[in-house]
Amino acid sequence: MQSLLPSIASRFRTEVRSIPLPRLFSTTSTARDWLRPRTDPKLRFKGSPRVHTGGSTRGTKIAWGDYGMRLSDYHQRLSATHLKNAETAIKTKLRGMKYKLYKRVACNIAVFQKGNEVRMGTGKGTHKFWATRVPVSCLVFELKGEVHEQIVKEAFRLAGNKMPGKYEFVKKGDPPMIGKTPVTPEFLKELEDRNVKLPPKKRAWVDTLPEHKRKLLKPLKP
Repeated sequence: MQSLLPSIASRFRTEVRSIPLPRLFSTTSTARDWLRPRTDPKLRFKGSPRVHTGGSTRGTKIAWGDYGMRLSDYHQRLSATHLKNAETAIKTKLRGMKYKLYKRVACNIAVFQKGNEVRMGTGKGTHKFWATRVPVSCLVFELKGEVHEQIVKEAFRLAGNKMPGKYEFVKKGDPPMIGKTPVTPEFLKELEDRNVKLPPKKRAWVDTLPEHKRKLLKPLKP
């Protein structure tokens, strides 16, 4: 009996080793859709686009392409269907040409909706579509390739008709934007001229405080 145990154990080891193990990782990247995140939709507030108020020009200047399509009137919330239809319109117009299309925005906001005549409460409803918040003067598409400027302008015009809001055609080298104001050298010089140092504010009530309390006050900025 004792002699049979080692043989059974060795046979069991060989059977276990012969079982194919699953691959822990893959060298090939999975196919992704830039309009639909891979993560599960989460409950989020509707919110509004983040508008830069500190002088930032992020996302308003062409980075990789030669031509661009920029939102010009007011911030919008675009759905994945809007962007997909616009992309299809551009590809249809430029069929057979050598170009590369860059997407500057991606849908990462999950939108939930309820049906009509539904009582209040019981959550936000079911997930309907993905969306993105696009602030004013933000680039949506960029294009680079051996395509004439007028053809690209017509393709972006057709794409703008598929989405809400008004869009403008920009080229590489155009100045960035702060809101709806182009950041040109003249504008920067005007800002420097406006930077006049104001005298410090007077606080008459400070003189009525005792000495040990005056030291606790923060000095006023000029």
